[in-house]
Amino acid sequence: MSSSSEFVDKIEYTKGMQDLQRYTESHPECCVIDPFPNIYPVLDRLRIQQILFGLENLCIKSCYRIRGPRFLKVNSFEEPNLEHRLFEAKLSFPNIVKPQVACGVAVAHSMAIVFNMEQYKGLNVPLPAVVQEYVDHSSCLFKFYVLGEKVFYAIKKSTPNAATLMGLPEACDLKPILFDSLKSLPIDKKNQQVEDGVSSAGIQQLDLELVTDAANWLRSVLNLTIFGFDVVIQEATGDHVIVDLNYLPSFKEVPDDVAIPAFWEAIKWRFKSERGQRNSSLAPSSADSNIVSFP
Repeated sequence: MSSSSEFVDKIEYTKGMQDLQRYTESHPECCVIDPFPNIYPVLDRLRIQQILFGLENLCIKSCYRIRGPRFLKVNSFEEPNLEHRLFEAKLSFPNIVKPQVACGVAVAHSMAIVFNMEQYKGLNVPLPAVVQEYVDHSSCLFKFYVLGEKVFYAIKKSTPNAATLMGLPEACDLKPILFDSLKSLPIDKKNQQVEDGVSSAGIQQLDLELVTDAANWLRSVLNLTIFGFDVVIQEATGDHVIVDLNYLPSFKEVPDDVAIPAFWEAIKWRFKSERGQRNSSLAPSSADSNIVSFP
C-alpha cells in the first residue's frame, strides 16, 4: 500500500494477486466468496475506526455497550497542535499508536505505547498513524472469528493495565514502549495478572449476545464471509471495545476438525446467498448454536 496519507485507492497487489483478480474478472462463472473491494476497508485502520462508529446506532438490549476505541489520525508526530488534537479527541495517556496500514507490509504491526507528549518526538511508528485510547482490560482479550453465520471465540492473554505498564523498564526509562503485535506484547513478567491467558473477571463480564449482535452487524456492513475482531472489556465501565478488525485471521485457536467443516459451510452459505438459492437447512435453529468458545 502507498505510504501517503490518502491510500484508499492506492492498494498494490503482488503479480500473483493481480493475475488472480484478472482471472476472476474474466470468468464470471467463478464465485468469489469475498470480492476484493469488500476487503479494502479492513486494510485501513482509519476506515476500520470509522466503521466501528456505526456500533453506536446498533439497538441492543444489554447493560453494557459495545464500541470502537477513541482515536485520532496523525500524519506527523511533529505537528505543533498535536497535543490539542489529542485533547479534542478525548485521548488521555497512555495512547497506543498504530500504522494506518493494517496489513500486507512488514511494518503494519509496528506499534508503540506512548505515556506523554515528549515521547511523540521522533516516534518510530510508520506514518500516517492512528492513535487509539489505551483501554484498561485486566490483560484479557477475546478473539472472535466469524465464518459465515458461525461465530467462534477464544480467550487470550493481553497487555496489562496502564498503571502496570508504567512500571515496566521501558516506561521507567521515560521511553515509549515499542513492539510488533505479531511477535510479542508488552507484559508484566513479575506480576502476572492473568493465569494461562484467562481472566475470570473478564469472562464473567463478557456479554456474548452483545458481541454476537455486533458480529452480525459487521458481517452485514462489511459484506464479508470470513473475518475476525478483538474485544477487550474496559475495567471501569464494562464497555466491550473492539480494538482490532481483520480479514482472514489465523483461526489457530479453533481446532481443525471444527474450523475446516465451518469453512466449508461458510463457503456453501455464501455461494447459495450469492445465487439467491440459499438452502434453509444451513440456517441454525438458534443463535446459541452458532457460538463456540475455545480456551
